[in-house]
Amino acid sequence: MSAIEIRGLDHVVLRVAEVDRALAFYCGVLGCIEERRIEALGLIQLRAGVSLIDLVAIDSPLGRAGGGAVENEARNVDHFALELTSFDEGAIRKQLEAHGIDSGDAGRRYGAKGFGLSIYLNDPDGNTVELKGPPSTDPEASSDLGSSTDSANVQ
Repeated sequence: MSAIEIRGLDHVVLRVAEVDRALAFYCGVLGCIEERRIEALGLIQLRAGVSLIDLVAIDSPLGRAGGGAVENEARNVDHFALELTSFDEGAIRKQLEAHGIDSGDAGRRYGAKGFGLSIYLNDPDGNTVELKGPPSTDPEASSDLGSSTDSANVQ
């Protein structure tokens, strides 16, 4: 037995250029809930299901420790996936479009719980967010490792 057993994503910390814009996206569009703030660090923690998304302003004490401004050429993460309880592509797209947010094509991709549908979108700071649906209940689809939509083709 290993001393380290990973159960799931606990939290991800994102450096952001504009806190209000990031809050509007993560809370207003994706439905996260602000859980707490640590003003001395410039840290805002958002509840995302059983996980947290931490936002750090780049001009805050903690944000300045990370280096230069957040840009497409200097990203602080490639992407992270938020596990959804269900995946209704039409409803998801309708919600995103209502907020003026473009998203990539839906595809069958592999994740922590197996193959399932997901889409990619970008937050206001250019961080790529994958909205990952539940795993497929089709056992043959779950074992198909050769599908062209299995890879994370980010927009």
